[in-house]
Amino acid sequence: MTVTERTLVKNLAALEDGPVTVRGWVDTVRDQKKVQFVVLRDESGAVQLVNPRNDETEQIATTISGLAQGSFITVTGELKHDERVKLGGIEVKLTSLTVETEAIPETPIAADSGIDKRLDWRFLDLRRPEMNLVFRVQTTLEHAWRTWWVENDFIEIHTPKLMASASESRAELFEVEYFEGKAYLAQSPQFFKQMAQPAGFGRVFEVGPAFRADPSFTSRHATEFTSVDAEISWIDSAEDVMRMHEQLMVAGITAVKEKHGAEIAELFGVELEIPTLPFPRIPLAEAKRIVAERGYEVQRADDDMDPEGERQIAAYVKEEFGHDFVFLTDYASSIRPFYHMRHADDPSLTQSYDLVYNGVEISTGAQREHRVDVLIEQAKEKGLDPDELGFYLDFFRYGVPPHGGFGMGLSRVLMLMLHQSNLREVVYLFRGPTRLLP
Repeated sequence: MTVTERTLVKNLAALEDGPVTVRGWVDTVRDQKKVQFVVLRDESGAVQLVNPRNDETEQIATTISGLAQGSFITVTGELKHDERVKLGGIEVKLTSLTVETEAIPETPIAADSGIDKRLDWRFLDLRRPEMNLVFRVQTTLEHAWRTWWVENDFIEIHTPKLMASASESRAELFEVEYFEGKAYLAQSPQFFKQMAQPAGFGRVFEVGPAFRADPSFTSRHATEFTSVDAEISWIDSAEDVMRMHEQLMVAGITAVKEKHGAEIAELFGVELEIPTLPFPRIPLAEAKRIVAERGYEVQRADDDMDPEGERQIAAYVKEEFGHDFVFLTDYASSIRPFYHMRHADDPSLTQSYDLVYNGVEISTGAQREHRVDVLIEQAKEKGLDPDELGFYLDFFRYGVPPHGGFGMGLSRVLMLMLHQSNLREVVYLFRGPTRLLP
């Protein structure tokens, strides 16, 4: 390697003392009378630069004195290992410093800026080491999931995000002009991943955008989010989907802990735990009874669980089983989509579940109804026009195996894994009812 080749900060510690070139942005400057210190940060970490002030280094000293935080620089110098240096036990004694781009000295956000202000200047907020780690964790997590899927013979698909009709509730649709007509942004890839079942694909997955016209301002909702979906053929019940789902989660969390566990503990104060198999399973009605016994009555007019109920049942599961995950099963057909299969012995219940992680629901899964006559009747019950579902219902008129799957929010998983209180912290660029910029 020549001196002019850039070395990432994370690789400096493994090098012997000698000439190096590093490139990044200025994090802090200590401009003292006899010596100057600059902390340079790049995408992999931070290193201390040192410039003893004398006649030979005065030009560098003048440049350093004018450096603003955030300026991007290229430096060459002598790498030195010194255990007295608090930042990694290494430093670089400067021989040259080039300012690539100067930053405006007054930054628009500070360490104590609120989330909305920081989102206005997200590109600056993302320079924080914690944010860098969030998206490296996301990369590792998605890669681990894909690896598990591929090793288990799943096929990756990419479904369209422009649709002719609703895939879920029509109330949460974004309508867009589409040439001479109208189209809708996909709320999920539900119909299209189901289409892969009569196509004979067997097992499919997708990681892609989804859109919900939901005017919620909670800490866990977004109008555009990354949906993680899988669908499998030849199942006997929702239990088969849950087994697939929990294995996938263990694979992802294991990979994240192995690669980033120490950094997560350092920057977020979280000791990541690899969950044991199987995850606890509790029917929803039983979960509500447990929550009531803990002194909380679920405040929902329908038969669903509310956020405090999720927190309470998660606390119970942690106490009783030492587990961060719980499957809540057997949801009422009244609150589930028309395509969820109902229990043969009790049509008021569905073969479905929600997966709760650290007190928050991250996913819904189910066995799908594959009998076309039953689908039509269940769609009518939900107020849907079967004629508008013609292309979907055709999937089931030419043969389809029993199947099921889940849809999961990527950002919710990250938020809960890193014990963050707001989804906005772990989304690269958040979209909500009042945010379309940056």
